Amino acid sequence: MSHKRIPKRKAAFAAGTVAALGAAAILLPNANASQDGSSNDAAAIAPKTLKASDASDLASQLQELLGDAFAGSYYDSDKQQLVVNVVNNVISGDDNNVVVQVKKAGAAVREVDNSLTELAAGAKTLKAEATIPGTSWAVDPRTNKILVTADSTVTGDKWNTLESTVKSLGSDMATIKKSAGTFKTFVSGGDAIFGGGARCSLGFNVTAGDGTPAFLTAGHCGVAAEQWSDTEDGEPIATVDQATFPGDGDFALVKYDDPATEAPSEVNVGGGQTVAINQAADAEVGAQVFRMGSTTGLADGQVLGLDATVNYPEGTVTGLIQTDVCAEPGDSGGSLFTQDGSAIGLTSGGSGDCTVGGETFFQPVTTALEAVGATLGAGDAAGGAGDDQAGGEEAGAGDEAGAGDEATASPGDDASASPGDEAGGEAVGGEEVGGDEIGGEEAGTGDETGNGADDGTGVTESH
Repeated sequence: MSHKRIPKRKAAFAAGTVAALGAAAILLPNANASQDGSSNDAAAIAPKTLKASDASDLASQLQELLGDAFAGSYYDSDKQQLVVNVVNNVISGDDNNVVVQVKKAGAAVREVDNSLTELAAGAKTLKAEATIPGTSWAVDPRTNKILVTADSTVTGDKWNTLESTVKSLGSDMATIKKSAGTFKTFVSGGDAIFGGGARCSLGFNVTAGDGTPAFLTAGHCGVAAEQWSDTEDGEPIATVDQATFPGDGDFALVKYDDPATEAPSEVNVGGGQTVAINQAADAEVGAQVFRMGSTTGLADGQVLGLDATVNYPEGTVTGLIQTDVCAEPGDSGGSLFTQDGSAIGLTSGGSGDCTVGGETFFQPVTTALEAVGATLGAGDAAGGAGDDQAGGEEAGAGDEAGAGDEATASPGDDASASPGDEAGGEAVGGEEVGGDEIGGEEAGTGDETGNGADDGTGVTESH
């Protein structure tokens, strides 16, 4: 289908050919893991080789099968296997048919001590006693513990409170680590959008419940401005319909003002190339994921934890995905996706940058879609646009619009514009995505802003 295109990105984003870097070299249609079709009994019990997306689907099925005995799961990327945690009082039985069924389904089974109910109770204690700006916690199924992180602002009495709370849970329930950076929201992302002096990013195109075209982005972008443009100081093209931040998530539904807008289900990865988004999927710990952002371009990493709670200066946000994918100011709202075209998350915030690394947090797409009543993709291709992919053409609502100013904000205040330095993109190029070559253009542009106002905690928001 022909795409109604939003104005092209500025020249700063359309630089010449560059060498292929990290994430782009990995984002390939590589061995997409075949199922073990062996028919003998031994092979039936052996864990199957799975793609990460298939592992996530299997984990959901096995969680339903196991009920309270299910204690989380993760993807072993080295072995390409799903590992399912089962609480030890269930797995200890000599003739446990449920465990046999799990193994026959293709997962590896691991005995653990902590149930999800016990881990949730530990997280509830942290919320009640240690909700401190600059802290986060998430369930890590690989350790069967709660991973608690404190940024560089958590010192003195704050650190003592956090440490004593973690210790009260017991060493077998929670661990704590320090982060060198500070937790903040990252305003901007894959395809730049502008509103109220802020620069954010279009995450994924969707169809709203009333059948009109729309897109998802970060909730803290949705509360910063009501109307959004695809060019700095340009005419608005979309209006916020719903936004959640802080609280139970960080997501916003933004409807295109023109109901005839054609909004393909794809992610622009730079160089005029796109990755078709075919479905929304839940994150699986251990799985490889890719993030596209207008500041830093394409980056990849692993999912580290689920159901993360992050205490931003503006307030607490729950239900997030924790990863080690780098991000910087200017990347909020951007797309988190998998190699095979599954939409996973929307960039929320974190600490560090793409030089030293750090922790990053994402809003799960599946939760956002359910909350706003939208479906993934364009109205004529909801749930996937594999045949809408535009080959080497830049296509889709929200193509990068070039440099912009990010907004700085202190907690409780409205976002206001603050000029910054130009943020060059992380280059991508040279490899193929689903048969289309990822071109050699720089994947990032826009002006990066300063660090916002200090709220007294030392944790700043950077728009």
